[in-house]
Amino acid sequence: MKDGVALVLPEWLVVSSDTKARLAAFAALVEKWNPAINLVSKTSMHTLWERHILDSAQLFVFASRDRRVWVDMGSGAGFPGLIIAILAAEAHPDLKVILIEADQRKASFLDQVIRTLELTTVLHRGRVETVGPFAADIISARALAPLDRLCGLAIRHLADNGIAVFPKGAQADDELAVAQKRWKFTLTRHLSRTDSFATILELKDITYV
Repeated sequence: MKDGVALVLPEWLVVSSDTKARLAAFAALVEKWNPAINLVSKTSMHTLWERHILDSAQLFVFASRDRRVWVDMGSGAGFPGLIIAILAAEAHPDLKVILIEADQRKASFLDQVIRTLELTTVLHRGRVETVGPFAADIISARALAPLDRLCGLAIRHLADNGIAVFPKGAQADDELAVAQKRWKFTLTRHLSRTDSFATILELKDITYV
């Protein structure tokens, strides 16, 4: 994203002017904090809107009205958790978004965004293995760990009927092959709207083999 360039919304993302303003304010905070704590790589700052914000926003489709608790594991710079929280503020105000982040500098950034944008998001500073569990309807994680490890982390926090949504790149098939040696789950694959080489893995009924 370049300074002075308007944030262009794709056809699949319809939001109010207030929500768009919040997304823009979030992007500005990432740009402000990034030199100090390296929230995203310097090269990807130029495509912050497309590569990180829109890539996270596409997951909001999973937030159906019957889903009330969304837990984002290893939230880092807020992808996708804070983007989900921003979209939910108007579109799904009953959705409770919980962020988990162990890195204290990144957690401070998340806290700053939550306060600045007046979000009701809950932040837990700690490791995914030690906080909670939260009985989440939806679990997400982006660029946190291989799928095999994500399954082990997710089952701690998932409700019985919950789903896990994990964006993955070109390595998705390899990660699936490894994960399926230890885990059983019902899998649905969704094409990414922002990256033709990426996929979103939707898992439910995760259990040990």
